[in-house]
Amino acid sequence: MLIAVDAAAAEPLYLQIRNQIVAGIATGQLEPGQSLPSVRSLASDLGINLHTVNKAYAVLRDAGYVRMRGRAGAVIADPAAADRADADASAQVKMEDDLFKLALAFRARGGARGQFLEAAAAQAARAYGVMEDAEPAPRPTRKKKAAGGSSVAAAGAGTSSVAGAAAAAGEAVVPQ
Repeated sequence: MLIAVDAAAAEPLYLQIRNQIVAGIATGQLEPGQSLPSVRSLASDLGINLHTVNKAYAVLRDAGYVRMRGRAGAVIADPAAADRADADASAQVKMEDDLFKLALAFRARGGARGQFLEAAAAQAARAYGVMEDAEPAPRPTRKKKAAGGSSVAAAGAGTSSVAGAAAAAGEAVVPQ
């Protein structure tokens, strides 16, 4: 699995990393017990500050997606683990609150309830792969800031050619 960040995007870098790891878990690209790259390694591969990666991992840990194993690093959490029940309940409440806020924002812009439900159903179908053969729903375009992305550090001597190419492209390889 490749992780890529866009320094010009409106979304913070740590959330870009978090969202890609969550998507990897949801699609089965990342499995319980699988190790994630070290904070330093991922930061170096992406050409970003290690505190940004650390924040992404902390958010993932707090939501129950990963477990931190001291010097062994971050590993994908097992969703069936009993200690995850509290985190799941908390995440469910937060998710419902976020969905409510999205519905309010849609309504404030003059959107109808039916339109919101259709958009939500389409995105749920997209997330669960129901519409695999259908074209993805068009995403709203955003104006991007002028170029000013960070430079990407070259891959280290111990990095594979895939990881080296990914680093040159501003991406990081997550072992599978």
